[in-house]
Amino acid sequence: MRSTITPGQTSDYLGFDLVMDNNLPEPCVLLANCGYDSAKVRETMDARNGVPVIPMRKSPKLRVTVDRSLYRLRNLVERRFNKLENARRVATVYDKTAESFLGFIDITSIRLWLHHLST
Repeated sequence: MRSTITPGQTSDYLGFDLVMDNNLPEPCVLLANCGYDSAKVRETMDARNGVPVIPMRKSPKLRVTVDRSLYRLRNLVERRFNKLENARRVATVYDKTAESFLGFIDITSIRLWLHHLST
């Protein structure tokens, strides 16, 4: 898992390069919301032999179809983020520094992962 912090006003697709560094395994599929809909993200995924499953925004004239059965799996990811945000300290961002906030995200993620393994 990789987590990074971007300013609140930053669009989702600008943080894409931070998360998709070259030292990660090659992704087969990218499940993302329409905030990641950009030509650069689609080109990067094509170059890495991955399939972008991203619904298009309403503005583009050229439409790209989305595999809806794959896109439904994104709900599982959203549920994990919801569980992560159930930790009050993550949802309200009490920490003063980015390092301590990211550390708490890692600790909470590990706790959720261990809970998942034990069930």
